[in-house]
Amino acid sequence: MPDFLRASIEVLLGIALLFGGGEVFVQGSVALAVIFGIPQLVIGLTVVSLGTSAPELFVSLSSILQGADALAVSNAIGSNIFNVLVVLGCSALILPLRVESRLVRRDVPLMIAISAAVWGMASAGRLTWQAGIALLLALVINTIWEIRTAREEPIDSERAEPDVDDTAGEGGWLLAVFKLLGGIAVLTLGSRVLVSGATTAAAFLGVSQAVIGLTIVAAGTSMPELITSLVAALRGKTDLAIGNVVGSCLLNLMMVLGGGAIAAAGRGLDVSPELISEDLPVMLLTSLACLPIFWTKGRISRLEGGLLLGLYILYITDNVLPRTTLSSWADEFRLVMLCLVLPIVMILIITQAVMYWRSTKRNDSAMET
Repeated sequence: MPDFLRASIEVLLGIALLFGGGEVFVQGSVALAVIFGIPQLVIGLTVVSLGTSAPELFVSLSSILQGADALAVSNAIGSNIFNVLVVLGCSALILPLRVESRLVRRDVPLMIAISAAVWGMASAGRLTWQAGIALLLALVINTIWEIRTAREEPIDSERAEPDVDDTAGEGGWLLAVFKLLGGIAVLTLGSRVLVSGATTAAAFLGVSQAVIGLTIVAAGTSMPELITSLVAALRGKTDLAIGNVVGSCLLNLMMVLGGGAIAAAGRGLDVSPELISEDLPVMLLTSLACLPIFWTKGRISRLEGGLLLGLYILYITDNVLPRTTLSSWADEFRLVMLCLVLPIVMILIITQAVMYWRSTKRNDSAMET
């Protein structure tokens, strides 16, 4: 069998195993949580959220153990870019996304702050184990904060939380443990198969592991988030659709990169110059695209959803174009992106934020009079 065909099969098989393993892992985790009497709110905020990010975590840890640091880091960065541009974009095309929950709006500026912090910590070319501990500590603090905030505003937070089946623990703790361990086993196998296939494909295509991680691997590991948000949008749960994206992005930064930096031990997690100068800034800019949500009752329209999808196509083109027969156009394409597309997008984001702020002020003034 040709190497590229074998690599392609491994990538597809790995993604399928990660998807199935993640689903079984979530089922087992939720069942155990229900059996032990953990409140649904806590399960939704922790167990379910951690489960949907399990593919990214296992792929990154497997990559680090196999010495593919570039794949581990690019997977987390690419997943965040995919989540905001593709998952939010597709969800907005189905139903304009309007945010009512303070829980979600609070997480958006936090996502921007953590994205900037990760970029700063990685700017020296390495994420140290100290940085990993700081990110995991931030995850623990944020989780506790979220649970306390949600308990203070239960009605408001229900819109942003996934539903938890009360009957999940009826099969007993043995079945729950079996699902949990089975999910971990399948996730481990799937991550190894996917990393092996991605590494082979990168070598065959003559591209870096970072490019494969930013595109194919990131899209594959983000499939649970995409499906969850699309289903939520179809059901009219726009807060859940956005909350799933923002929560996953935070976990990718704090849990996946933080855990990866610690797993890399004393040597730290290598971050390539290309990721530092190009993709980490793009990740931060995509986080800023969510900024209008921070304002009261922010809204992402279908037009803006289409714009997000268009930006992802441009981003993928920018990564792939230099490796094609049209590579001579790569510099011109990037010049257009920097001088035309980026300023337009920033103007749109700022204009939208100002419009939401002014409309909120007018509504407040009208209510006072």
